[in-house]
Amino acid sequence: MSEIGLSPEVPPSRLRLYLDLIRWDRPAGWLLLLWPSLAGLWVAAGGFPGWHLLAVFTCGTILMRSAGCCINDVADRDFDRHVKRTAHRPVTSGMLGAREALAVGAVLALAAFGLVLTTNAATIAWSFSALAIAVAYPFAKRHLSMPQAVLGVAFSFGIPMAFAAVQGRVPAEAWMLLAGNLFWVLAYDTEYAMVDRDDDLRIGMKTSAITLGRADVPVVMACYGLFLGIWCGLLWDRVALAPLALALVIASAQALWHFTMIRSRTREGCFRAFSLNHWLGLTVFAGVAAGYALR
Repeated sequence: MSEIGLSPEVPPSRLRLYLDLIRWDRPAGWLLLLWPSLAGLWVAAGGFPGWHLLAVFTCGTILMRSAGCCINDVADRDFDRHVKRTAHRPVTSGMLGAREALAVGAVLALAAFGLVLTTNAATIAWSFSALAIAVAYPFAKRHLSMPQAVLGVAFSFGIPMAFAAVQGRVPAEAWMLLAGNLFWVLAYDTEYAMVDRDDDLRIGMKTSAITLGRADVPVVMACYGLFLGIWCGLLWDRVALAPLALALVIASAQALWHFTMIRSRTREGCFRAFSLNHWLGLTVFAGVAAGYALR
């Protein structure tokens, strides 16, 4: 019962189970989604996108990440019971039924769709693709050797949706930003997969950490470099250089710090590196926002 913080003798309330289901006490997940989405909004708008879109994308990110947790836990419930880190999740442990968890996810997804309806037709249309990718990810882990690539698209899809919301279209630069962000997702989710590598090997789950083997750490660092390099190349002539350059230096320093945590491949080090990635995302977003403000 460690994930919900209650002793076995005290049955958790339904609300507490729902909050644990959506990882309410672990905001790093939705922050990893939020920063690239907000950066996409700033790039699409050429600066501050307005309070309406800021609220829609912030609240929508939290809602959709929470809905994704519901879908993921139901899809993985038979695997999660064999993994130390996930064995006590509400669906896996039987405290919540699969149908009830899916119902919670559906309510959250509908709430997010209600926010999308306040934007425009292009954003509404792209939201269906975003949902399809989010639903597909849990099943990719059964069939693809690098399922983190699917997660990378899912966790980067706020970028083209941001362009659709601001411009009513999704230009090539949005897809290039998505491609760059995909490498960041590959980096941090491989760190996450390194935590569970032994358990995943035993149960037959496919992850990038297993596929890469001893190349995992070099590939993670290369992915950090590609992410920062692609975004730098795309934004260098669009914003004030000083704040963007400072942000990239700080983000690079964070990536090197992560190397010191994952190079020995311990569970604790890899999980810590993963859990701190939202600060790297915040750094890049801050550089983008400040770059437009000072342009």
